[in-house]
Amino acid sequence: MRMRARKFIGTVITIGFVPFYALIAMALAQARPIQQAAPAVQVVCYAILGLIWVVPLMPLIRWMQKPDA
Repeated sequence: MRMRARKFIGTVITIGFVPFYALIAMALAQARPIQQAAPAVQVVCYAILGLIWVVPLMPLIRWMQKPDA
């Protein structure tokens, strides 16, 4: 598969995944344990929730960047 096709497929998957993950992250951020935690703990939780979406997409990004054969 050519890099151009891989990037298109990866972009479509990413565009579908990020809004889905954002809804999950917003629901988790509104969970009672996080809302009742200390402000410093809340900041750490929000930072983790804001960055963790990259973890499941890293294999996809590596696959997209693979050079053509």
